[in-house]
Amino acid sequence: MPSGFPNSNRVAIVGASSLRGQELKLVLEERNFPADEIILLDASVMAGTLTEAGGEPTFIRELEEDSFDKVRFAFFAGIAADTERNWQAAQAAGATVIDLTGVLAASGKAIAWIPSLTSLIPPKPAARANGSPHKIAYSSPASPVVIACTLAAGLGALAPRTIAAMLFPPVSERDQAGIDELETQTTNLLSFRPIEQAIFDTQVAFNLLSRYGGESKPSLESTRAAIARDVVQYLGGRAPVPAIQLVQTPVFYGYAFAAYAEFAAPPALEQLAAAFRNLGVKIAGPEDPAPTNISVAGESEIQLAPIQADPNVAAGAWLWGVADNLRLATTNAVRIAEELLAKAAAA
Repeated sequence: MPSGFPNSNRVAIVGASSLRGQELKLVLEERNFPADEIILLDASVMAGTLTEAGGEPTFIRELEEDSFDKVRFAFFAGIAADTERNWQAAQAAGATVIDLTGVLAASGKAIAWIPSLTSLIPPKPAARANGSPHKIAYSSPASPVVIACTLAAGLGALAPRTIAAMLFPPVSERDQAGIDELETQTTNLLSFRPIEQAIFDTQVAFNLLSRYGGESKPSLESTRAAIARDVVQYLGGRAPVPAIQLVQTPVFYGYAFAAYAEFAAPPALEQLAAAFRNLGVKIAGPEDPAPTNISVAGESEIQLAPIQADPNVAAGAWLWGVADNLRLATTNAVRIAEELLAKAAAA
């Protein structure tokens, strides 16, 4: 428990106006997280925006020196630059940092954690400085990392020879700007007007993309490389590493994926299904419709269609699944805080 305020459960959300920040607030409320107060923080341009928290009207506050006073959990859900500038101030104030931007894990300053996989792939222990304990920051991996690691853990039950995952990111992975660009491109194309392409630097509407335009930052290639790096670091040799490819889709929400695994012998599909259920994955029944970007909206777990054998490769199996990208990432972050509270209560 943070020193100096043992009875405080104040929560701060940095980047409260972002899509992740907004979703994070909803998840905290829907899961009845025991927060005395949810403090919404953002850059000065968003400060003063009227919103609500816990059913009460409130304002987004500007990040200041005392923003983390008596805060127990500080979630960083906005841009990486805000995390880099403010996470140490949050720690200095006694808060436990939970980063959703990925910048702290990439620099080795935070422990990545996917609570649903703890039974098979627990988070790596924190490093120590000169043998003495220090404050720990946590990183909640991005949705594609959670998906890829879950695929590796579930399929690993039958020791696959190879795993390949094709990931289909929605434009909401680029926050509200990505949504706005797809919306305006769609409208303009249907009206035979020139399209805007400030975010993707190419036409994303009515299109599938293996790369963005040259001026788009980050590029699809660098995004893929970052996901692959984070997956390797999280698995750490404890599960088979999947090959990963990304194809940008013209959808607003929902992270879809197709995965192929090949084994030494024809796999027991029900055994694979049971392994995924044990990890909290929801699998549709034989007569149920397959999950879609629309059907998973607002759902916290990864959802799979029934696992299918490949018609040509006897030892091969295919998986199709979708997750609400914003809900999956933010629920994982809140689960980290819940796990930490449970450990503190048991201590």
